[in-house]
Amino acid sequence: MTSAPKTTTRPGRKPDRPLLAIGLRLAAMVTLSTMFMLVKLAGEAGVSLLELVFWRQAMSVPIILVVLLASGRIVVLRTQRMGSHAMRATLGTLGLCCNLGAATLLPLAEGTVLGFTAPLFAVLVTALVLRETVGRWRWTAVVLGFMGVLVITQPGMHAGTAPVPTLGLVAGLGAGFVVAIVSFQIRDLSRTEAPIACVFWFALYGSLFAAMVLPFYARAHGPREWLLLGAIGLAGTLAQFLITSALRFGQVATVVVMDYTALIWATLYGWALWGHLPSAATWLGAPLIVAAGLIITSREHFLSKRISPTSAIDEGAIEEIATEGT
Repeated sequence: MTSAPKTTTRPGRKPDRPLLAIGLRLAAMVTLSTMFMLVKLAGEAGVSLLELVFWRQAMSVPIILVVLLASGRIVVLRTQRMGSHAMRATLGTLGLCCNLGAATLLPLAEGTVLGFTAPLFAVLVTALVLRETVGRWRWTAVVLGFMGVLVITQPGMHAGTAPVPTLGLVAGLGAGFVVAIVSFQIRDLSRTEAPIACVFWFALYGSLFAAMVLPFYARAHGPREWLLLGAIGLAGTLAQFLITSALRFGQVATVVVMDYTALIWATLYGWALWGHLPSAATWLGAPLIVAAGLIITSREHFLSKRISPTSAIDEGAIEEIATEGT
């Protein structure tokens, strides 16, 4: 007699609903791409980078507080690791500066592709700093991914084409590097802290850090600029909630793959609003970087099945790694 099919569940989690999880992650990428589009518009309107960072972070704080108060979960913000949150926020704010800086300095598609390098840097940190064993699959992915970066930037080969701005390139790769570094801090924090608490303290500390220098960069704005700043904060916060919600209904390996659809939306926004289409070099290099990320994701998923639950990366950490720099 055939037994009834079992529903896939995980302890303390809702039953897996893969289609819902994928839908939420796709919506998150649309929202995140929209935020970067708004950042670019605000930058062109004269809003400084530090203002963008401040309002992106500051808008999240009251929204998260309202949600937690309404759901009776405000207690999750209690922590005995305030110093660790502050350290994470310090590096995380630097990563956010790089991410938003890349959005203002580069075409949206190129900035998005360079953000996909975070897994490559994470492998390098694992091998060179933490001295952990990295197998040939992940080393192959690192080589493949950085070949893609070289194809896109084409150092010394820009005859007839516009070169990738150096400062934008530094910001894009810097974002990937900083997010990779912060991911290790988040893995440690996630052992004792709730994911939403990590997001809240990051937003609070990040807005405080930006506020300290804001008087030197802030300027008067018109209604359009303030509308853009408000929309950036709302879009970024909504993207964080959608990313987290997706991981409540589906496994990491299923939903993270959807992150690469952000390139589609970045390309569409770039074409519709600025008339930018990715260069031939970007079309050639982007698949190499995406393929590298997919190899690393699949390999991490495979390895996580072979180690003990106490050694595996907590999915709460994955949630926060995914939202870092947004």
